[in-house]
Amino acid sequence: MALQTFDFEKPIVEIEAAIQALTDKPAETEELEVEKSRQLAELEARKNALQQEIYGNLTPWNRVQIARHMERPRSQDFIDQLITDWHEIKGDRYFHDDAAVICGLGRFEGEPIAVIGQQKGHDTRENVTRNFGMMHPEGYRKALRLMTIAERFNLPILILIDTPGAYPGIGAEERGQSEAIARNIMEMFMVRTPMIGVIIGEGASGGALGVGVVDRMFMLENSWYCVISPEGCASILWRNAAKAPESAEVLKLTAEDLKRFEIVERVIPEPLGGAHRDPRQTIENLRQPLIETLAELKGKEMETLLAERFNKFRRVGVIIEE
Repeated sequence: MALQTFDFEKPIVEIEAAIQALTDKPAETEELEVEKSRQLAELEARKNALQQEIYGNLTPWNRVQIARHMERPRSQDFIDQLITDWHEIKGDRYFHDDAAVICGLGRFEGEPIAVIGQQKGHDTRENVTRNFGMMHPEGYRKALRLMTIAERFNLPILILIDTPGAYPGIGAEERGQSEAIARNIMEMFMVRTPMIGVIIGEGASGGALGVGVVDRMFMLENSWYCVISPEGCASILWRNAAKAPESAEVLKLTAEDLKRFEIVERVIPEPLGGAHRDPRQTIENLRQPLIETLAELKGKEMETLLAERFNKFRRVGVIIEE
C-alpha cells in the first residue's frame, strides 16, 4: 500500500515514480542495461539531494502534517515494541471504558512500569473505535486510576501523548469533562512516583495536559504541542481555518521551539521524512533516553522530585524584564 504523501513531497514522489518506471522497464541489450543503471544512479542521487533539502527545511505546518500521518506509530505500537509482560486495565469504575486511551502494567528493560497511551487508529475504522484519540472524562479517570495503582506499588509511569484534544461532545460535558481534566492536573502534581511523558504525534490543549503533568517531557522530532490547533487558532484570529500554516508559524508548537523554551527536555529524532517512514526505528530511538531518564528520576528523593515537578510548570510562561 502506498504511503500517504503531502504537497511538499510531490517533487520526491515524482522522482520515485520515475525510478520505479525505469526499474520495471526491461533492458534488451547489455548496453541498454548499463545506460539504465547510470540513469537509476542519477535519479537516486537527485532524490537523496531533494530529500535532504525538503526535509531539512520543514515549516511548522509541514511538521503538523507529518504528525497527523495515518501510518505514524501509535501508542499501541510503542507498547508492543518496548513493553513486555503487558497487562491492560480497562474502565474507570464509574461509567465505562474509554478506548481513546490505553492503560496497563508491564515491564520495560525487565523493570515494572505503568503505561498510559492516547490511542489513534491506523485507518478510519480504528479511528472511529478509538474516537480519533480524543478522550472522554472516563478516559482521564481511568488514567488517574492507573496512576494511583502505580503510586501504591512504586512503579514509574510512561505516558504517550497523541491527541487532537479532549472530546468536546455533549455527553462528555455532561459527565464532567473539564472537571476530569482539572482533577488530573491537580492530582498529577502530587503523584509520588516518577513520570515521563512523550508526545508521539499531536499534543493539543487540555486533552494533552490532562495526562501531561510529568517530571520529564520528550517530543518526537515531528510532533507538536500547543494550547490550540493551528486550524483553531486561525479560526479565532482570522476567522479562516485556511490560515493554519500562518498560525502554526506563530504558535511556536514544534519540538525545536519547545525545547528552546524548556517546556520539553528532549527531542527524539525520527527517520528522514518522518516516523511513518520507519516506525520501528522511531520507537527504538526512544529506548535509550527512557533508560537514562528513568535511572535519573529513580535516584531522586521523592520530596525533591515533587518540588522539581512543581517548579517545572511554575516556570512555564515566565517573562523577565531587564
